[in-house]
Amino acid sequence: MPEGPSLIIVKEEASLFIGKKVLTAAGNAKINIDRIHGEKLLDIKTWGKHLLLCFDGFTLRVHFLLFGTYRINETKEAKLRLGLHFSDGELNFYTAAIKEIDGDLNAVYDWAADVMNDDWDAKAAKEKLKAIPHKMVCDALLEQDIFSGVGNIIKNEVLYRIYVHPESKVGELPGEKIDEMIAEARNYSFDFLQWKKEGVLKKHWLAHSKKTCQRCDLPLHKEYTGTKKRRSFFCTNCQKLYS
Repeated sequence: MPEGPSLIIVKEEASLFIGKKVLTAAGNAKINIDRIHGEKLLDIKTWGKHLLLCFDGFTLRVHFLLFGTYRINETKEAKLRLGLHFSDGELNFYTAAIKEIDGDLNAVYDWAADVMNDDWDAKAAKEKLKAIPHKMVCDALLEQDIFSGVGNIIKNEVLYRIYVHPESKVGELPGEKIDEMIAEARNYSFDFLQWKKEGVLKKHWLAHSKKTCQRCDLPLHKEYTGTKKRRSFFCTNCQKLYS
């Protein structure tokens, strides 16, 4: 599943169609495709893992799920979920979930929860964490209403950066560790974006999918942790368990 930084890249690549009129729309998405014909794409936004194609009075939300893909000015051999054709190109989505949102997006999305948004609010994130003291940090970092855009890669790298075991309880973390976790969720997301644009993201992974701790030269543990049962890669020697 693409994480928040990857959606920023999609937005930037598709921005050439902003201000352009959709000449035709096609695909098997369960939406009213006819309403898109002739409409002008006014803007493209992201909220976490959601790509938002904004039109007058409605928005198309694209969620790439586990295997969703997109193509700009080309196609692939797969069933088309949604294709938008403009006078100078096309934007195609495959194996993604498409949903219509009517009305004002500000009434739907909390932009302050998006770790890559200019309106990101670290204090609000801290207050939300206080309300879930018994949740493991590996689950808390994946809560999209707190850390919108954070996925499993970012989770693993953040916890490795701040020396915290993924099964630590939120309420047991010292205040400074909570602050570090919140700060690094945003910092690492922007590092992720830069490295992905440069094509070197995997070269910078310190924990995710790795076998050896670079700090301790000991084997990293791989476990499916928390209620979400997502893969965690961690060092039991340098990542402290707060329980």
